[in-house]
Amino acid sequence: MNRLAALGPIVRQARPPWLLIVGVLMTGLLALGLVRLGAWLSNDLRQATPGSRDPRTRLAPAGTDATPGIPAKRADETAVEELRARDLLVPVDGVTRDRLTGSFDQARGERRHEALDIMAPRGTPVHAVEAGTIAKLFWSKSGGHTIYQFDPSGRYAYYYAHLDRYADGLSEQAAISRGTLLGYVGSTGNADASAPHLHFAVFKLGPEKQWWVGEPIDPYAIFNIGSGPPH
Repeated sequence: MNRLAALGPIVRQARPPWLLIVGVLMTGLLALGLVRLGAWLSNDLRQATPGSRDPRTRLAPAGTDATPGIPAKRADETAVEELRARDLLVPVDGVTRDRLTGSFDQARGERRHEALDIMAPRGTPVHAVEAGTIAKLFWSKSGGHTIYQFDPSGRYAYYYAHLDRYADGLSEQAAISRGTLLGYVGSTGNADASAPHLHFAVFKLGPEKQWWVGEPIDPYAIFNIGSGPPH
């Protein structure tokens, strides 16, 4: 027996070339899968970060209407009942409660609407639903001319968007009364120019009282307590 025969158990037969090709392909596919998984997790965490949405955004907006900075979570029924008891004005002049249509849960691009669209001719006056303070006058790409109003307790905020223009003399930190003229219905921002309307949202403020962040409340649920006369 020669030396090579004696070393027979150590000698390995060379692997066929196709096995090497399959190994390379499987390694590449595994690496690609890990990259995609990492990107998905990163995006998911970014969306879950409070306050990460663009103002007018989240409360926030992608595509069409969406309420800025607001997390996708409703306020409890206690808040709805409290605001119902205040008998808020329908903010658009001449519109009664029976003409309103709920759209809180409708999709707007990748997000929920989380607001109420009140259709009216361009230039229709928009009034404050109750007394409070003008927290912010804000222009955004999606909301156009917008107003953030805090209620008298500083626990709730009212959001008026797509205004054609503000009322003369309106300013931030101004104290306003129920029915104060705020502006006029329009289609600024990403609203359809052929369908002017007021995008109206309500949200419960957090302890920091940030005008762009809050817990959304369905405005239709607040107003839907029977029809009433226009203000």
